[in-house]
Amino acid sequence: MANKHNFIPHWYEGETPVGTFRALFKWHKLNAFKHPNRGFYTLLRDSFHLSDQDFKDPILCLDPVIENFPSNLDQEHIKKIEQIVGKQNVFTDTYTRLRTSYGAGMIDALRLREHIIENINDCTAAPRTTEEIEKIIRYCDKYHIPLTVYGGGSTVTRGMEAPKGGVCLDMSLHMKKVLDFNETNQTITVQSGIYGPELEDILNHAPEKLGAKDRYTCGHFPQSFEHSSVGGWVVTRGAGQNSTYYGKIEDLVISQEYITPIGTFRTADHPRAATGPDFDQIMIGSEGCFGVLTAVTLRVFKHRPKHTRRFSFLFKSWEDAVTAYREIMQGEFGFPSVFRLSDPEETDTAMRIYHIHNSPADTVLKTLGYQPMQRCLLLGTADGDPAFTRLVKRKVNHICRRYGAFILSPFKVTQKWEHTRFTDPYMREDLLDYGIVIDTLECAVTWDQLHKVHTQVRKFVKQRPKTICMTHISHAYPQGANLYFIFVIRYQDINDYLSLQYGILDAIQAAGAAMSHHHGIGKQTAPWLEGQIGTEWMQLTHALKKHFDPHNIMNPGGTLGLDMSEDQINKHWGFTK
Repeated sequence: MANKHNFIPHWYEGETPVGTFRALFKWHKLNAFKHPNRGFYTLLRDSFHLSDQDFKDPILCLDPVIENFPSNLDQEHIKKIEQIVGKQNVFTDTYTRLRTSYGAGMIDALRLREHIIENINDCTAAPRTTEEIEKIIRYCDKYHIPLTVYGGGSTVTRGMEAPKGGVCLDMSLHMKKVLDFNETNQTITVQSGIYGPELEDILNHAPEKLGAKDRYTCGHFPQSFEHSSVGGWVVTRGAGQNSTYYGKIEDLVISQEYITPIGTFRTADHPRAATGPDFDQIMIGSEGCFGVLTAVTLRVFKHRPKHTRRFSFLFKSWEDAVTAYREIMQGEFGFPSVFRLSDPEETDTAMRIYHIHNSPADTVLKTLGYQPMQRCLLLGTADGDPAFTRLVKRKVNHICRRYGAFILSPFKVTQKWEHTRFTDPYMREDLLDYGIVIDTLECAVTWDQLHKVHTQVRKFVKQRPKTICMTHISHAYPQGANLYFIFVIRYQDINDYLSLQYGILDAIQAAGAAMSHHHGIGKQTAPWLEGQIGTEWMQLTHALKKHFDPHNIMNPGGTLGLDMSEDQINKHWGFTK
């Protein structure tokens, strides 16, 4: 029998069968996986007082989804939808309806593991043209049939859930074309169903695929990049991991087209205009409540991967690291692209993952004063013109060294992070197989709020025994940043998990942070929205909803804090066992 140092947990590596519950809660590719490495596994095992024996019998949930959840939509309505988009593009099977109603949030995965099917649409339709979308919306509005939209399914805020049933438009099958590319203006117009990798591949190969002179990038790389759609980015105000330089999605949008129950709305391609309120910004972040985003024009950037400069540093304290980080953002010499600062607990985890923990190098670092649960890891890149990236890296280096940071570049920490940044979420399947939840909540803060929010949220989380709580800053501005909390627990049941999630949301709001920086609101965070933006702005949101969607057919059931149920208002919504 292998000793504990050679023990390998019984992680699942098989091809996940289509039609199973596991296929629904898998992060993306059915044949992909990423296991916790030895350092992270040891941390988890020891933190939860487990033994290697506890990692021998995973619960895999490979059983198929049974067709026992009938559609409640009248057959005459389904036949009409089939006439519009073609019978081959209409799906009423339980598996497809689950796939287009549940997202990638932890509550979705936990319910699927317990075979809980609730709040799903009655019919999924894949339109081929904007004309078909217009016809479906008119028809649904006439008969007051609820309508939701599916892009990539990567929502972590219950954004697609359909408690009132109805029709879901799957934009990912056909609505993914490039409509226009303008190299003079450096813009590209695409249909909203196109996925990130497909868009990026087209731009990277613009000379071959678009007849362009140069190669381009969108610059938008969320962790869900591999299976999220441009439409999803826009309607949730998403951010990519390089957003400190390229901007969040609302900074990249030039114009849009929405089809609503009262008509089609298009904005102009001007980069800026003084023509009253900005209607692009009114529609961005509307999360399917006002209409269906069908096309968007984005600004694009020259693709210069050979000119990317990487850096990584280790600070002796969180206070020094945050101060240096802020000074860099306020230095007025240009912004880094990736710019990620980990707090002490996340840094200690990273040191294990990158095999620095307890190594000879770690001994040297401790001798120099970089102590566990005090030191903080900063990693990042500079993108753009070679002279610009050289300047940014030099300035970053100067400021970090002034605050006593140790250069970690020889360890290639940034390169290791880049290598796994889109695959890390696959680990949550391994952990859930053994009853361990790893989840995230994020918020936005000003610099003078940051330490208070960080302290108060961590204090709440740490009240729960044997809980890991890691935090990092990954999106920054001269006036503030985001805080991204990652918590790991050994959970008892779904209500146990929800109790922690609700408590963290309460703590974030009580500390004065914005409830979301880039995940959006959905139905999950909806009960906290009015407390965030105030009653007056919430009333305006209701007025916009009534204007665009007088019969409340667009993504009803609590999204954006609209038409919430009593259970949602009481923050105990959506779970029935």
